[in-house]
Amino acid sequence: MRRAAAVALVVFALAGGVGIGIVAGRTIMGTPAPSSGIAQTSPPAGASSAAPSVTPSDSGVTPSDSGVAPSDSASPQPTATPVPTPVLVPDPLDGVLVAPAVAQRHVVAVMIDDQQDARPQSGLSAASQVWQAPAEGGIPRYVALFSEGMPPAVGPIRSSRLYFIAWAAEWNAVYMHVGGSPQALALLRSSQGRGKVVWNADEISLGDVYMWRVKTRDPPHNVYSNFKSMQLLVKALHAPVSVNYKAHWQFAPDAPLEQRPASGSIRVPYLANVISYAYQASSNTYLRSVTAEGKQVDAATKTRIAPKNVVVIFMSFAPLNDAKHRLEAQFTGSGTAWVFTNGTLVKGTWKKASMTAPTLLFGPGGGPVTLTVGQTFVQVVDLGTNVTYKVGRVPAATAPSPSPSPSPVGDVPTPPTLVADRRLVL
Repeated sequence: MRRAAAVALVVFALAGGVGIGIVAGRTIMGTPAPSSGIAQTSPPAGASSAAPSVTPSDSGVTPSDSGVAPSDSASPQPTATPVPTPVLVPDPLDGVLVAPAVAQRHVVAVMIDDQQDARPQSGLSAASQVWQAPAEGGIPRYVALFSEGMPPAVGPIRSSRLYFIAWAAEWNAVYMHVGGSPQALALLRSSQGRGKVVWNADEISLGDVYMWRVKTRDPPHNVYSNFKSMQLLVKALHAPVSVNYKAHWQFAPDAPLEQRPASGSIRVPYLANVISYAYQASSNTYLRSVTAEGKQVDAATKTRIAPKNVVVIFMSFAPLNDAKHRLEAQFTGSGTAWVFTNGTLVKGTWKKASMTAPTLLFGPGGGPVTLTVGQTFVQVVDLGTNVTYKVGRVPAATAPSPSPSPSPVGDVPTPPTLVADRRLVL
């Protein structure tokens, strides 16, 4: 189940006045066992404590009835301990409100296969960001960035490419992969792969400790991991467990339902996979589908893949002229970016200054684009790719009600009606 940030604004009447309370919550994904036989870890069972017992002073039971000797003074009543309000902060990758310790988790980036035999993949619904880009043979691949999500299974994990490292490097991520191109391996096996750019986590050198091969998939589409092993891997590589990240993108809560268009669609073609999104106003998400199987579902949780934001980035790809016809990408510099969020489209630009610098998103006026709190899928395509879309019409604003006529002198004015404000400032 895709985790979601829930914010409820409760307006309630108090004696002699009005009180407003804000309750922020975070739904944590469950971990049902997948049908694929992939190893999972269950979350620890939550502990519970019983409330202190309080005996009423006028219960109507006399000392002789209770069998307790009378006392000269009444027993003091226990004072209830106030429950502290949990402190929540926005996760730097997706803006979801989480505990500070969760927001400081070291980001883990995982290369995920997109060859048809690798589908359906596991873990994509739990990632904060997912980047997809072309690879050799017209078969795209993913790099999924995990921050606050806790995937019960992740995979199939595949080999590295240099431009995927560049997107993981924006967070100095622990980078999980199985081998890679000569370019990628040269970087990962140097000092840059020991924390200067990313933290190299290669299954080939690590063995079947933090990543393993399942019997339910044919190689090379059979390497998997899970949340617990990913966290252990951070420690094993001596990477910082906690990092004070700063958000690269700007997030805001969902637009009110009445301001969302009724429909919309996006179509992103790769040679071996066509990605399509259908905007759903009720959930304010983009329901994702892929070639062959149609509706894309996370194999580990049976959750429909439905990000809050879809970003299409156009950049130049060219062949490396090696034996396997691998590609290189111009991932630094700037170019065109289309940002789909709240059912609307912002046509702007992307900019990335260096390998480790963030990919920033700007609107047509030059200011940063505001995304919706939640998961973002980034579709990276070659220049000239025929990406098509339809953006639904935003409903016309409801005309305001006419102001009431002033009350005659001596009349008691009618108290105003209170309306819940849907906005939350992060």
